[in-house]
Amino acid sequence: MKGASKKTLDDVCEFIIDCLHATAPVQDEGYPLIRTPNIGRGRLQLDGVYRVSEDTYTKWTRRATPMANDLILAREAPAGNVAIVKNGQTVCLGQRTVHLRPDPQMVDPDFLCYFLLAPPQQGLLLAGETGATAKHVNMKDIRQLSLRHMPRLEEQRRSGRILAAYDDLIENNRRRIQLLEQAARLLYKEWFVHLRFPGHEHTKITDGVPEGWEKITIGESASFLSRGITPKYDDNAPGLVINQKCIRNRMVSLDLARRHSNQVPSTKIVQFGDMLINSTGAGTLGRVAQFLYEADGYTVDSHITIVRPREDIPVHYFGLCLASLESYIATLGRGATNQTELSKDDIAALEIIRPSSGHAQMFEKKVALFFRQIYILLGQVKKLSQARDLLLPRLMNGDYAV
Repeated sequence: MKGASKKTLDDVCEFIIDCLHATAPVQDEGYPLIRTPNIGRGRLQLDGVYRVSEDTYTKWTRRATPMANDLILAREAPAGNVAIVKNGQTVCLGQRTVHLRPDPQMVDPDFLCYFLLAPPQQGLLLAGETGATAKHVNMKDIRQLSLRHMPRLEEQRRSGRILAAYDDLIENNRRRIQLLEQAARLLYKEWFVHLRFPGHEHTKITDGVPEGWEKITIGESASFLSRGITPKYDDNAPGLVINQKCIRNRMVSLDLARRHSNQVPSTKIVQFGDMLINSTGAGTLGRVAQFLYEADGYTVDSHITIVRPREDIPVHYFGLCLASLESYIATLGRGATNQTELSKDDIAALEIIRPSSGHAQMFEKKVALFFRQIYILLGQVKKLSQARDLLLPRLMNGDYAV
């Protein structure tokens, strides 16, 4: 690669600043506070982000205000993730994060973001992780990180544009998925919470239950309800196990599933339409997501509960119903703070309203249109992500003509 040179990360940045080592007071509205879970691989993940007041924002950005094309790096959990701040994003840094401002005369910001995510740099960055419990990267190691074989600026810009274009498409598809999910949730709320379903004007309602409908428990509506397996992890094994990190924002991400070598009972092989509920530990307990993949060989670990609807229960109705109970389910945990457990008996005892078969089929037909589009978009996201991940090391190594 002509013009390549060796520098440190400190050499190509105007500054590298550690976060403020204090817990920011959060509120429901305001400026996004970027914590390590919000730092994706390349982009900030702002769904469910914590927010702070203007006064807190001013205090937390006193040393430097994040701007477009700045980078934010996670020092731990997950250590090494890097995301670029895009135009229109006004954010401040939470704990265990690092603020980098690339020097545009030295390095292209998009390229640097992807370069830091490439395997060689990730290996160097994480090699110095310290900490007995939570592994973290030291500021000294971040600043002195060797940037091997950096191409010339024009090559950087071309490579950065190509990879950023993939992430733009992925992000756009994810936004479309969110809008479709929102439309499905709003329709569910209209019909089954506010009870403004077709024909409601002429339907007798007693104790909140329309005539012809009934109250049933989750246990009565499920054909299978159980925790997952205790996996034996093996990177060379064929099986894949979903863990609690895979369940976020009512979605199941298979990217974080790990390989294992266990024999899995057929009942614990996850099926299309299964509800997965995080059932261990504070913070993530109660998160609900529906498995909406036509994929074989996946199971879940013992920290997740599988709830499989009976064949006569419409799949999408069941998914939206349990998702609507997510915040309540999160309150059902029992035990010490760090050992909170969600009992499958408590899940089974939850009451829901089962609509008449006519209304259930009518609703399922309507929301199926939304979910059909979601499946298509999920497939596109997967293909785009795979293509980007294949391109990333090649572009960073200069092995691919751009």
